[in-house]
Amino acid sequence: MQFWFTIHNSAFMKVFFNKPHYPIGSFLAVYKSAAGGTIAGNGKYTKRCQQFFEEKYGFRKALLTTSCTDALEMAAILAGIQNGDEVIMPSFTFVSTANAFLVKGAKVIFSDTLQAVPDIDPDQIESLITSRTKAIAVVHYSGIACDMDKIMAIAARHNLFVIEDAAHAIDSYYKDKPLGSIGHFGAFSFHETKNIFCGEGGMIAVNDEQSLGRSEIIWEKGTNRAAFFRGEVDKYGWVDVGSSFLPSDALAAFLYIQLKNLPKIQQKRIAIWNRYYDELRPLEDNGFLHLPVIPSYATVSGNLFYFLTRSNAERDKMLKHLNSYGIQAVFHYLPLHSSPYFTGKHDGRPLPNTDNFANCIVRLPFFYGLKKSEISFIVEKVGEFFKL
Repeated sequence: MQFWFTIHNSAFMKVFFNKPHYPIGSFLAVYKSAAGGTIAGNGKYTKRCQQFFEEKYGFRKALLTTSCTDALEMAAILAGIQNGDEVIMPSFTFVSTANAFLVKGAKVIFSDTLQAVPDIDPDQIESLITSRTKAIAVVHYSGIACDMDKIMAIAARHNLFVIEDAAHAIDSYYKDKPLGSIGHFGAFSFHETKNIFCGEGGMIAVNDEQSLGRSEIIWEKGTNRAAFFRGEVDKYGWVDVGSSFLPSDALAAFLYIQLKNLPKIQQKRIAIWNRYYDELRPLEDNGFLHLPVIPSYATVSGNLFYFLTRSNAERDKMLKHLNSYGIQAVFHYLPLHSSPYFTGKHDGRPLPNTDNFANCIVRLPFFYGLKKSEISFIVEKVGEFFKL
């Protein structure tokens, strides 16, 4: 086991929260990309990655982006979000989910989560719909699928777009359907904390038939450049709005090698998740904490592992306790509806389940190279906390 030293509570920092896994082949692929003259966007490796996602998960079109934030912004453009439109989403999410629509002039309407799962409560959505509602943005927290049958039925009744924020949800499923393939658009993250990554990166999955052609134009700064390079037009020009959403082909090269190793990566990460769950189960059985609840329609993606304490005060003491042993456990999202920016913009509805998750969640170290001995050490220290 490798250690690094920091002056922090006079302790050795023994277990990082995250350690990115770098296959050697990823670096060789970056070199090949540069040597091949396609280090700019939409090169050989970009096409290979996109083809991989389309073939494996059935996305109608997959387009790599520089981040999940960019993927969400593309979805907002494709959904035609404009000033005065309303978008319903959970408050328990990263700020990018909201910003993607706010920058288009939309009004964000926050819904509460389910009581046992930090996903949007579909039974609250319909009461929030008005004549100005344009879309529903759902977040598959920790790769745990939202109840997509209910959500898609609501969207169909009211003619709304559905955007899946699947930042946590690569290779995760709702029943037998890959997340990101069910809504009109799906947005993924390849940040270094995710199962597969390229440092910073993302992807939009376009499942809406009418948006397939336009998505490529928006992706290429509003031009039909991609069609030009396929020989479909004799010159390319500015034909729509757009931005520079596509990443360097060097990043795609790095990502592609991880895609080739995805089964191995997923097997290891899911095994880590299961070991945490099994070793912490006695503490839940004795009423000390609450482990993740996985609905019957959802799968485990091995993105992160969390548990809930019984109160906010207990959570803060738990984090301090674990940190004193060099364990980098952390909390997660602060509720967006009560954030400094949104003060005065929320309609005042209480979102108690959201607040409970935000106040009580503890995320434990989680990465590909996490050892069984490290998991047991972490679980041991969690257990010791309740004996203090």
